[in-house]
Amino acid sequence: VQLVESGGGLVQPGGSLRLSCAASGFLFSRYGMSWYRQAPGKERELVATISSVGGNTNYADSVKGRFTISRDNAKKTVHLQMNSLKPEDTAVYYCNRFPEVFRTSWGQGTQVTVSS
Repeated sequence: VQLVESGGGLVQPGGSLRLSCAASGFLFSRYGMSWYRQAPGKERELVATISSVGGNTNYADSVKGRFTISRDNAKKTVHLQMNSLKPEDTAVYYCNRFPEVFRTSWGQGTQVTVSS
């Protein structure tokens, strides 16, 4: 299993970023997927989930209405569109399977920094 996140960067408050996750080594279209984030000194938290065919999505209250998760089963990718970013969104963002994560296959993550 390999999960490779990309698309992070430095953005001003109110800005947008689109994260991508390329998955391989498992039957991607069979599983739900998720985005997590971990800020310095804090535990990893679940941000958004999407069902195997993309028809059902859920979000943490802190990002609801600002973030959108999507997936492309043909390309084995999952995305996170992040709008109206806030400084408290600063974290390393990771993708993984949902609900059962691949415990030993976390990717390197992608750093998102929201700062003026």
